[in-house]
Amino acid sequence: MSNKAVIGVDIGGTTISIGVIQEGQLVKKMQLDTPAMESKQVIINVLLDGIEEISEGYTIEGVGIGVPGLLDAGNGIIYDLINIPSWNEVYLSDAVQARFKVDVYLANDANCFAVGEKIYGGGARYKSIAGLALGTGLGVGFVFNGQLHTGIMSAAGEVGAIPYMLHNYEHYCSGKFFKKEFGLDGKTVFQKAMEGHEISRGIFKQYGLHLGHLLKYLLHVVAPEAIFIGGSIKDAYPLFEESMWDVLHTFPYKRVIDNLVVEKSEMNEVAIMGAAAVCEMNIQIKENLSNHQGILH
Repeated sequence: MSNKAVIGVDIGGTTISIGVIQEGQLVKKMQLDTPAMESKQVIINVLLDGIEEISEGYTIEGVGIGVPGLLDAGNGIIYDLINIPSWNEVYLSDAVQARFKVDVYLANDANCFAVGEKIYGGGARYKSIAGLALGTGLGVGFVFNGQLHTGIMSAAGEVGAIPYMLHNYEHYCSGKFFKKEFGLDGKTVFQKAMEGHEISRGIFKQYGLHLGHLLKYLLHVVAPEAIFIGGSIKDAYPLFEESMWDVLHTFPYKRVIDNLVVEKSEMNEVAIMGAAAVCEMNIQIKENLSNHQGILH
C-alpha cells in the first residue's frame, strides 16, 4: 500500500478527533481533549500538533476539517463556534497550510456527513443525495452531481430553524423532541422502546410523523434520489421508519415516492470519514479541472 493518505479532523467542544484515511479506510485514529476555554492560538496549536503526530510516516495529500457551525469554506475561515468561545473568527485553513504545505478543506458537520456517505457509503450509487444528521441538533447536507452544495456561509441545509407547528423542525425532529415534548432523555426512551415499552414506542411513532413532514419539505425543494439518516438517533430508525413513510406516502407526486430511497447510514466513524471525504471530493474536482474534464460551478 502506498503511504499516501488524507487527514480527517472533527472539531468539537469537548473532543478533537483526527484520523488517517487510505483508500477509503480509516487506518489510524486519535482523540484529543479540546481546550475549549483557552485562547484561539492555544487551540490551533493543539490541533496542529495532533495532525503532525498522527501523520508521521505518511505522505499527506490534503486535510479535511469538519466543524459544528458557520464558516467561509472558500477562504477557510470559521466563525462563532458556540462551544469554543475564542473561535469567533479563525483563519484555520491558513494555519494548517502554513504548517503542512497541503490543501485544506473545511465543511460543517452535516455537510461532512453527506459527502462521507457519497464517497465512502451507500450514496455512491446515486447522483443526488441528502444526508440528514439527527442528533442534539438537526442539519442536512446536499450532494448534487458529485459536488457538495453549501450555499452562503455554508448555511444550506440549516433546516432546523424553519418554522413548523408551534416551534421549528429542530424542536420536533432532533433529540430536543424527547426532552421538550415529554421531559425525557432520548437514550432512555430508545432503550425502553427496544424493550417493548408501548408508551416509548408511541413517542418514536410521533417522532417519525414529524420527520416525515420534514422529508416531504425536502422533496418539494430539492427532490434527491436518496436520503440517508445519520446522527445519534439513526439506530432508532426501525422505531420510526413506518410512521415516517406513512407521512411520505401523502406526498402529492406518487412517482417521486415510488423512486425515493431512504436508508439508515451504515458508515462508521462518520465525523472523521466525512471530513476526509470533503478533502477527497475537492481533490477529485481539482484534478478534473486540471485535466479539463469537469467544470466547477
